[in-house]
Amino acid sequence: MVSDFVSDLRKEFKGYNGTAFIKDLFSGLTVTAVALPLALAFGVSSGATAASGMITAIFAGIVIALLGGASYQISGPTGAMTAVLIPVAMKYGIQGILVAGFLSGAILFIAGLLKFGRIVNYIPMPVITGFTSGIAVIIALGQIDNLFGTISKGENAVEKIISYFNLGFKPNFSALSIGVLVIIIMLIWPKKLNAVFPSSLAGIIAAVIVSFAANLNVAVVGEIPAKLILDDRLSLSFLTIDKVKELIMPAISIAALGMIESLLCGAAGGRMKNEKLNAGKELIAQGIGNMIIPLFGGVPATAAIARTSVAIKSGAQTRLTSVIHSVGLIISMFLLAPVMSRVPLSALAGVLMMTAWRMNEWESIKNIFSKKFRGAIWKFILTMTATIVFDLTLAIIIGIIFSLILFVVRISDIDITISDVYPEKLSIKHIDVKRLKNAKVVYFTGPLFFGTAERLSVMLSELENVSLVILSMRGMPMIDISGALVLHECIKELREKGIRVVFSAVHPKVADMLKKTDPSNVIGDENIFWSTDEAIEAMLEREAV
Repeated sequence: MVSDFVSDLRKEFKGYNGTAFIKDLFSGLTVTAVALPLALAFGVSSGATAASGMITAIFAGIVIALLGGASYQISGPTGAMTAVLIPVAMKYGIQGILVAGFLSGAILFIAGLLKFGRIVNYIPMPVITGFTSGIAVIIALGQIDNLFGTISKGENAVEKIISYFNLGFKPNFSALSIGVLVIIIMLIWPKKLNAVFPSSLAGIIAAVIVSFAANLNVAVVGEIPAKLILDDRLSLSFLTIDKVKELIMPAISIAALGMIESLLCGAAGGRMKNEKLNAGKELIAQGIGNMIIPLFGGVPATAAIARTSVAIKSGAQTRLTSVIHSVGLIISMFLLAPVMSRVPLSALAGVLMMTAWRMNEWESIKNIFSKKFRGAIWKFILTMTATIVFDLTLAIIIGIIFSLILFVVRISDIDITISDVYPEKLSIKHIDVKRLKNAKVVYFTGPLFFGTAERLSVMLSELENVSLVILSMRGMPMIDISGALVLHECIKELREKGIRVVFSAVHPKVADMLKKTDPSNVIGDENIFWSTDEAIEAMLEREAV
């Protein structure tokens, strides 16, 4: 593993020169501008502090990037992760987040060693889209207090909304005006300018200026210590057996989200840069990073698609872009801490509201609903609802199980068509079809098993005034023991009526099952043919039908 890592680094930095470094430098500084407001916002919204968000972005940008499975990934705190961390913070406090983050890192490390990264490939896209939209709703609901300057109670967003009926909803219009200002700036900010100077950073700067100039009475971020090791950091003595048992389920949720988000980000970034992500290495890097970050006081991190795409579009050449972005955040933390401490919470809420809106995969959602893919619509709605109401990991599981049920129902459906023999459908043209009196061909499309066998029994029992039945089974990929036994029973009943029964185009696996359930060889090998044409020709040769 170590030798592979060294080999990959050599390939990545082969021919690296001053020109490439300049590109990494400028792309890294561009990502710093994007990451700074998001680090503050995600730190606060996760139930920790703005300083925790900065520490997360700094160490994730260095540790995970240097060990990661691609040259382009930028990791740090994300909006999706805050949705998992809020209930943990409400129930267990900052130490609970740190312990859960450390445990999630261990889980990700093991998942990387066991090559679990490929699991993400089996999650249907409507489930991922619904999951993302559900997280977006949770983020938006979780920012109502900061945006409106209100107070609520509850361990999750739904409980907080309900608490307004008891506590009342009294908005602070100064806070709301600041949040709306940030949202408006982010909406109207030119896209071309956004590549150089992010709209979120512009909105926060404007919010700080307006708040300071008008001396508004709004809640602010508060003191940001200019140090890389926070007082609120994970103490290994806190990792007791009881705490591990208590926080293992939240840790699994964090790890599952980290795996999904990091690998999906890697896939998207890989398409943009034409470079394949090494999923195993990426998960190991995410695991190591998330075990180290809590020791400095940071919250769980994962790869971030927004920062990664900015890095690639800015001309990033190597993983040094991520390291440079972290250095930029360190400088900002030490030089701008007094200014960042004055950032209104409602301004960060405005950034997160826009982040939540943009998280939704609107093009995919529009495609699903406009083209009326009913299965995809139900997967999306069910997963989104489960994400909002239940645990995020449970939501993914529910979405996958529902998708599997739909898949099984669809592939399990069998189409049985009974047709006359038409000369134009035969490839052997010399056959005298007129000699085939009262012959029928039964076409199968789909598997024959316990759930569909009854339909076959009903249809074949209704055959009257027929002398020959050809069971064309080219479209039957499999048959289970129940289906085979029902088919044998149908053949027996048809023959008792004086109807001859033969088979054509039988798949080897189907033929094997038919033989295993027919020890007396009642069907007879002489009644199984390669094609319907052969079956008809053989029947005509044996005797007139």
